Amino acid sequence: MVDGITAQWLQRLGAQVAWAYGLRVLLALGGAMAWSWGTHQVELVVPLFLGVLASALAETDDSWRGRLKALLVTLACFALVAFPVAALVDQPLWFLVVLLVCSFVFTLLGAVGGRYRAIASATVILALYAALSVPQGAGDTQPWWRMPALLLAGAGWYGLLSLAWCVLTPLLPLRHGMAALYEELGAYLRLKASVFEPVRGVDVQQRRLALAQTNARVVAALNSAKESLFSRMDAQPPQGRLLQLLNLYFIAQDIHERASSSHYHYNEWADVLFHSDVLYRCQRVLTLQGMACTQLGEALRRRRPLVRDAGHAQALADLHDSITYLERQGQSAWQRPLRSLRALARNLSTLDAQLTTATLPMQNAVLGDIALFDRTPRSLADAWGRVRAQLHARSVLFRHAVRLTLALAAGYAAMQLTDPRHGYWILLTTLFVCQPTYGATVSRVARRVLGTALGLVAGWALLELFPSPTLQALLAVAAGVLFFLTRTQRYLLATAAITLMVLLCFNQTTGEGYTLILPRLLDTVIGSLIAAAAMFLVLPDWQGKRLGAVAAEALEAHALYLREIMSQYATGKDDDLDYRLARRVAHNADAALSAALSHMLLEPRWVRRHARVGLQLLVLSHTLLSYLSALGAHRGLPADVAADSLAERAAREAADQIEQMAQALRGRHALAQEDGAAEELALALEQAADASGDGLSLVQAQLALVCRQVAPLRAAVRSLAGQGAAA
Repeated sequence: MVDGITAQWLQRLGAQVAWAYGLRVLLALGGAMAWSWGTHQVELVVPLFLGVLASALAETDDSWRGRLKALLVTLACFALVAFPVAALVDQPLWFLVVLLVCSFVFTLLGAVGGRYRAIASATVILALYAALSVPQGAGDTQPWWRMPALLLAGAGWYGLLSLAWCVLTPLLPLRHGMAALYEELGAYLRLKASVFEPVRGVDVQQRRLALAQTNARVVAALNSAKESLFSRMDAQPPQGRLLQLLNLYFIAQDIHERASSSHYHYNEWADVLFHSDVLYRCQRVLTLQGMACTQLGEALRRRRPLVRDAGHAQALADLHDSITYLERQGQSAWQRPLRSLRALARNLSTLDAQLTTATLPMQNAVLGDIALFDRTPRSLADAWGRVRAQLHARSVLFRHAVRLTLALAAGYAAMQLTDPRHGYWILLTTLFVCQPTYGATVSRVARRVLGTALGLVAGWALLELFPSPTLQALLAVAAGVLFFLTRTQRYLLATAAITLMVLLCFNQTTGEGYTLILPRLLDTVIGSLIAAAAMFLVLPDWQGKRLGAVAAEALEAHALYLREIMSQYATGKDDDLDYRLARRVAHNADAALSAALSHMLLEPRWVRRHARVGLQLLVLSHTLLSYLSALGAHRGLPADVAADSLAERAAREAADQIEQMAQALRGRHALAQEDGAAEELALALEQAADASGDGLSLVQAQLALVCRQVAPLRAAVRSLAGQGAAA
């Protein structure tokens, strides 16, 4: 019985995405502390710990080959800044020059890609760690290079642990990423089910806005899973467990397209079919499918097989029976809603079949084209091209680099005025608090100050309660692990943990833990205020000024997606790389628009005057994307679209007008009023759909919905462009 409980506990532990991360940090910090104590060189604790922290912050999900390459690049970057900083720390002017160049250059290097963005950020952090570690005072006889060498030793120690972990568990992060993806899909499906609630007077726009925001999280999970997959694929075809996870990713893409599909104006369905139970049937099927996605995610985390119960099949059968009953009534007013309901039921049946496929082993089956788009730089010239593309004042990354650099300069000036020898906490606070967006920066100001105060109070209490150096060492290791377990989700707690760790470590080496409490709190307040002031005064990147450009990218992506869908109706369904890329670009652009608006709503009222029209544009954009997704989801139906000139002309007209809107936003020029062409095509398509076969009528009905989105989109774009929101 005990063995069973232990096995169950270990399985639950393995299902937590953070446990591996925390265990690696525990081994690294514990090993560094044990080495320092074992060699009777307690003064090594601080540089070794800080090296471990910087190396862990530079870590990204990768294969063992990619992790080895990243480790070598990380250590090279760390050495490039640590030794000059340590050599020049007693020469304020030259130190400041090195720090500012490091900050600006390495921030811009983040344009190369996610892996290098993490390395660049950690390198700037390590530069300040190097300055913090160098002993101050005339009594120090150690060579100047000793502390940076110890920082590199700590970084290399964690890097080797991380590399070994990657070799031993190559697919663990990928499995957790895929589990997170299916859990996000489950949340999206359950939210989508609420749209089908047959209640009059429901705020459909608000629910569509919530769907757009939830869709952004699904897109982020898809992108993360894709990058994790790509990093583990080589020239050889994937096999075994990797192939199974790749197939699960493609199934998730198809589920996402089907889940985000819309076949009709659901509020009109609620009015026409108010006395029927069919919408409740739709809602139940979607809810059960959302639960199945969540259960699949949990099964992936725990490495358990998922066996679906019979309730899903029964719910689908009930939905089809309900539609059949309505068809037998012969109500002419129900003709169009029932046509769309049949398409929806077909879509949900296919989605359910995909979920069933996802529960199968699939370790030897290739479900389709397995090509993935490579976003990593192919050469040094490509990497430099990405950096060079950011060298202009409109670039978000360039503005952040300038802002951060000047904020660090101001922080260094404040340090010289308050505590020239020990005031590096001001610079560290400024570095951690100063974020690319206003909302993120302001939220970090409060949490950083409160977290630091909490950590200092906890440190004072623990120093009083546990004067034993051994217990303090264990508490320092525990605080470091807690920091890494909470730094992405609970920033206040993470700040308290890292403050506590630093306080305990310095008390180990100098015995002056109590004297650090008030200066560190004051330094945190100063650094936070400098970061907040920089956000206001140095190239403030207000989202309202970028809204037009972000919306233009979304509209261009939707037009491209529509053209790619129609080409597949002409040539036949094929989930090839071109189609999947067009679909992913459209969803990424829609998610970027949602993110821009979320950031804008956190900004001061006097700079978010475009919020209302921006939210309206987001709802319209996501609604258009949902109609396109439905069109894409039914590409496998027999429909002679190529021979239907009306459908072809309508798709071309809609795509052309959407691209015109994007050009108007991007070029900041006036957009002519709607000429009624799209509305006329929508009417013609609806009439043609009433007389067409099942496959073609579905395409015509969906294109009619797309065409009807043109006029409200055009009005929103005219309003946004008229307010000068384009950047």
